[in-house]
Amino acid sequence: MHPTLNHLIQLQELTEVREELEVAGGVAHLEQLNGAIVAMTEQLPPDIRVTFEKLHKKDRHVIVPVSEGVCSICGIKLPRSVLQQVQIADTPQACPNCARFLYVPDGVARNVKKRPGRFDARKPGISRFSDVSLMIEDLGADDKEGAIALLSHRMEQEGFVDKGDLLLEEALRREALYSTAVDYGLAFPHVRGVEGGALTLAVGLSKKGIHFDGPKGGLTHIVFFLVIPTAASAFYLKLLAGLTETFMEEDARKALLDAPDTTAMWKTLTKVTRKAIK
Repeated sequence: MHPTLNHLIQLQELTEVREELEVAGGVAHLEQLNGAIVAMTEQLPPDIRVTFEKLHKKDRHVIVPVSEGVCSICGIKLPRSVLQQVQIADTPQACPNCARFLYVPDGVARNVKKRPGRFDARKPGISRFSDVSLMIEDLGADDKEGAIALLSHRMEQEGFVDKGDLLLEEALRREALYSTAVDYGLAFPHVRGVEGGALTLAVGLSKKGIHFDGPKGGLTHIVFFLVIPTAASAFYLKLLAGLTETFMEEDARKALLDAPDTTAMWKTLTKVTRKAIK
């Protein structure tokens, strides 16, 4: 991959981390993060920098993956000549329709769960994004790698994604960039850019706590693992905001952690998130 493309991907990831921290309440680290974003932006070639800043004012997506010959944001089928240049990756190539930079990911998991049809009844609240089969009442893991591995493989076992190992690899790469653990014993590991399907959430609990490199070295007790197609990023931030708002409350955290099995866990999750997640 062209070095500038790698630079753009890393820069975009930092801007996405900033959005997540703003939503999840990690404001203490924003100054440092903003400094890193400014420094990386200034390192771009002048013409690429101008385009990046122009695009970023309109939308969070500046560089996006190509999926099956299609721009993953605007959905246009790319001309063969453009697709060939993107695959060669000698120089940054832009989508002829939306002007975003394009790249072909080395390998990504695919969300294989069938989307609801146009005429299917819309599910309410959290059930739009999750299912009782994606609940784990006792993770039994001591660290973030073990917890994420259990959740990603549960998604694969239940037929939501096709490559649990790739999900784990990508989630840990994202954690290395900046921990997704926040206050109140919560963590939101996730993988962006998954092909196909819809935004998907798995939830795992740990009463003893997991070392997730969270704020002030605190333990994490509730892990929300999210798989996010590129086109669902806006929904992801709304879901993140709803989950954070709900589980800042001690009563909600206690109710979920006290659930004796996955059925009770699911019922509690749907109940306590009813107001915050529509």
